[in-house]
Amino acid sequence: MAKIIRGHRVGENGTIRVGCSAVIFDKNREKILLTRREDNNQWCLPSGGMEPGESASETCIREVEEETGLEVVIKRLIGVYTTPDELVVYRDGNKIQLVALCFEAEIVGGELRLSPETTEYGYFSYQEIQELDLLSNHTQRIKDAYSEEMATFIR
Repeated sequence: MAKIIRGHRVGENGTIRVGCSAVIFDKNREKILLTRREDNNQWCLPSGGMEPGESASETCIREVEEETGLEVVIKRLIGVYTTPDELVVYRDGNKIQLVALCFEAEIVGGELRLSPETTEYGYFSYQEIQELDLLSNHTQRIKDAYSEEMATFIR
């Protein structure tokens, strides 16, 4: 589990890490798929870090498959989220400033399942999500996804 330190430009004490997350709506575009993380028991969008030699869309597609068993295609970029005032400190001592790309993805195959990284999954409405213990940096991404704004958010 990681600890988050907040403060003015505290991100300068870490290294930049690029991450990708996926918003997957149900057929009626009323609910979003979330998973519960094994490491901290919080709910989140399927997501993870980019690996060397991988594109952002490949990262998103791989992470969704690893965490949920679903095969997806990328529909659009919802937003770019930077965190200069946040430093994530992991148990192993690594410190990162996250740059996250959040995509809307559509299911094209696979079967929804748990993984070693997830203990639960479900589709939740925006109102239901407000009641969950949600990974804090996913809150804005979900709000932006529900906004129906087609322009990409830069935050």
